[in-house]
Amino acid sequence: MQIIADLHTHTLCATHAFHTLLEMAAAAKAMGYRALAVTDHAPAMPDAPHLWHFGNFSALPRVIDGVAMLYGAEVNVMDTLGGLDLPNSLLRGMDWVVASIHSPCIPGILTEREATRLWLGVAENPYVDCIGHSEQQHYKYDYDLVAKAFAKNNKVVEFNGNSFQVRRDGAANMRALLRACRDNGCRIALNSDAHSIRQMQENMAALCALVEEEHFPPERIVNASTAALAAELARHGRACAREIGGIFV
Repeated sequence: MQIIADLHTHTLCATHAFHTLLEMAAAAKAMGYRALAVTDHAPAMPDAPHLWHFGNFSALPRVIDGVAMLYGAEVNVMDTLGGLDLPNSLLRGMDWVVASIHSPCIPGILTEREATRLWLGVAENPYVDCIGHSEQQHYKYDYDLVAKAFAKNNKVVEFNGNSFQVRRDGAANMRALLRACRDNGCRIALNSDAHSIRQMQENMAALCALVEEEHFPPERIVNASTAALAAELARHGRACAREIGGIFV
């Protein structure tokens, strides 16, 4: 399994992560990646960057040491209708937006009906590119029904290597979710959700093994080739798509 980009990583802009943007980019280059998405936590997380962080990406370079950089956010789903903690006015200008559930933002356990409604709401948001670590046991949803909505709305479904360490109660759900994505035409991404260089280096192996065991079509893994990633950015109407495609040539 070839992976050319990590589309969900964090820097020490959130204080429970440990490395700078430049350090993460250098590690990505050493791993042979062509692109890296930096998706720091949106403001509802307790130690997230200030709102201004997410409106200042023009201060950052598009390429760092040969690695094409995508700048965005891991936004928090805030309610069972799929509301998010950053406004669409900001999200529309980003390169890559991951939407995830975090317990500080939605405390307690959701019923399957509530979690299903939540993700169906997120699926309708045109500025969400990727569905983050949605296999969590406390927020289990109807995978088959929602996978159809994700496919229809061009949402990339993430399989998250960090879940094997920090969300172990839901790791067993990944296989069922992967099968639903496979059978309903979803495109997926294999991401580290790295909060350190070590996690970026170590979190992918189990994911690659999983997709190979389940015979997931490699052409529907958006970070398995530069062509697939460039096409996905264009499909989502991201302004960076042409520039990133040119970098890959």
